[in-house]
Amino acid sequence: MSLRSLSCAIFLFFTFSFFVFADKDNVTDLTGTNKTACIYCHANQLMEWQTSDHAKSMAIADKHSVLGNFNNATVKHYGQKAIFFIEKNQYQVKISYDDKSDTYPIKYTFGYFPLQQYLVETEPGTLQVLPFAWDSRDKKEGGQRWYHNYAHEEIRPEDRLHWRQPLQNWNGMCADCHSDGLERNYDTDKNSFNTQFDNINVGCLSCHGDTPEHGEKQNKESSHRAAVVPPLGNWLRNINDKTAHWQGKARDNSFMDNCFACHSLRSPLTDGFKANIPFLEQFTPQLPAAPNYHADGQIKEEVYVYGSFLQSKMYGAGVNCLDCHDKHTMKIKIEGNGLCLQCHSGETYNVKEHHQHQENSQGAECVNCHMPETRYMGVDDRRDHSFKIPRPDLSEQFNTPNACIKCHEDKSNQWAEENLTKWHGKPQTLLPSKYFLMKLNAGQSISVAQHLSIIADEKLDVISRASALQMLSYTTQSIPANKLLPYIKHNEPLLRLSAASVGLLLAPKEREKHLSALLNDKLKAIRVAAARSLVSTTITSENQSIFSSAFEELTSANEINSWRGEFRANQAMMALEVNDSLGAETLLKQAIKIEPYFDAGYINLADLYRSQQRASLVNSVLRQGMKNNPLSGALTYSYGLHLVRQQKLAKAIEYFEKSINLDSQNSQYAYTYVLAIDGKGNSQNALIELKKLIPKYADKSQLKELGLYLSQKLNSKVDYDWFLRI
Repeated sequence: MSLRSLSCAIFLFFTFSFFVFADKDNVTDLTGTNKTACIYCHANQLMEWQTSDHAKSMAIADKHSVLGNFNNATVKHYGQKAIFFIEKNQYQVKISYDDKSDTYPIKYTFGYFPLQQYLVETEPGTLQVLPFAWDSRDKKEGGQRWYHNYAHEEIRPEDRLHWRQPLQNWNGMCADCHSDGLERNYDTDKNSFNTQFDNINVGCLSCHGDTPEHGEKQNKESSHRAAVVPPLGNWLRNINDKTAHWQGKARDNSFMDNCFACHSLRSPLTDGFKANIPFLEQFTPQLPAAPNYHADGQIKEEVYVYGSFLQSKMYGAGVNCLDCHDKHTMKIKIEGNGLCLQCHSGETYNVKEHHQHQENSQGAECVNCHMPETRYMGVDDRRDHSFKIPRPDLSEQFNTPNACIKCHEDKSNQWAEENLTKWHGKPQTLLPSKYFLMKLNAGQSISVAQHLSIIADEKLDVISRASALQMLSYTTQSIPANKLLPYIKHNEPLLRLSAASVGLLLAPKEREKHLSALLNDKLKAIRVAAARSLVSTTITSENQSIFSSAFEELTSANEINSWRGEFRANQAMMALEVNDSLGAETLLKQAIKIEPYFDAGYINLADLYRSQQRASLVNSVLRQGMKNNPLSGALTYSYGLHLVRQQKLAKAIEYFEKSINLDSQNSQYAYTYVLAIDGKGNSQNALIELKKLIPKYADKSQLKELGLYLSQKLNSKVDYDWFLRI
């Protein structure tokens, strides 16, 4: 064993706890699989990996891993206070809110740059992420300080985002992407975790899997070098080409499913995941749609990379992660525009005639125009991977961001549009389907025919088409089987997944007839979605076996995720569909118990009691919900509807108005509020209120119809014409 290999092994053992020694001649990881060959044969890769974010994804809190100031550092945020200190060589925190305080040892560090978070054990086996993080950037960049994860708002203990609540729980929210071979081991009855992992950080297993046969083979053939495998193709750009094209055997980019397993917003279907298994066999992804994405598909909330990259022309052309990122350090291969110039002509794109900025300036960098950054977690700037062209003309219409006025904050979209037109001519006309998709994502009305045209357009990227298909219920409550059948049978998995999800739009007999084929799909996400759509359908005897198998997978996925209120509520809704009211009631009560600040739990339980004509229970559940969730517009609105049913219209109007103030984006609240004022006999006041409210909403169609109705009722042609112009 060389000194270099030995030093790597020792460094890995002491720094990252990746291996433990079974005896002096053998190295075994925590699963007991021999990994000596990894160290002996892959020392260079090991050293590269040690510089990656993956290697520092999680660590035992000690002097080697902790970056934050624990020298009795005090930090405050509204009513919350934390003191970080060291006692008996242990990093600790005393954290308080109002008059209550708790002291915890810091168990693990989480990440390292541009921020480092800290985990504490609040109950045996349950780790929570502290609300204060360490800004590990350089001091001149504003770093080297403690800051609150929600710096601009107060997060009280009764808020769902409070650090003691499930949404800040390491076991469920974070763990599987920060450690190898993790299993949550959630006990649904006890609402507790016994989470285990193979390696504390992200190492070989997450990307390569556990392959003992590889090591055994190498040991047997240690005297032989592996044959050099010739490249199967290359990116080539002919002298007159603006962009390179792939030449050679078709690329197999399926390895990216390993990347997407963590770099995506998704729901797990299994307890833990393994490498080299299809993404859709282990997860159901969140597709690009509001409120997580802007109307044009740019990232908005913390959605990672999957949803944006699959929209891109790069992905469509066969570009994969490793064309830009080193496979072990994960850093970009070339700094600056050189990364893009691997494939894009410098004579065309790396010149002032194209980017219209001074050479070597920030404005001349490709990524600043085509991969704009969005800041998450207070200090973490992440780039959009959809590689879009700035379109200030669309920003004006759909309130989407663009790189031009993001840099030139004192300028307008009109200014940016005029300059881009002067430099590059008028922007390319959008495909009609793309325009309809943006309207759909912006919450604007489109017809069923327009909606179907989005899904059918093969010029659009597949993930956008799948997203539109998943939102088909926004424009219709039913669909003929012949409109959905092409996607049920489609070779693109995402389209089959969305077809299975919207199968409820089919008549029951048609649903069973056509969706049953997806119960036997090769991908679990599709089988589970099909089973969910068929729960309330009569299954024929010939399909009963495959339905039972897929339904078991669905139930298992819900149970794995039932540490969150949403998934207990999902189980309750399934129980209702098979007329198990008692089971649904139990599950909804559990959802409220484990997440008292999850408003949908109360609303669904109240709806169940309403269907049973138990008005007093409806009242008590909604009032309890509003007490625990005073800022929930949905609960306030639901209570207003309850008062209407109790013929207390005047009191209901107060709650409808309050719901509008709590959630100004939901036009249904405004519609019901105005309708209730009219129902009280104050049509003129209703019209006045509607004219005040309607400009605030993107989708004005329902409010416009109400305005036309009220104008006719009051015989006001002026108002009628006003609403026609809206």
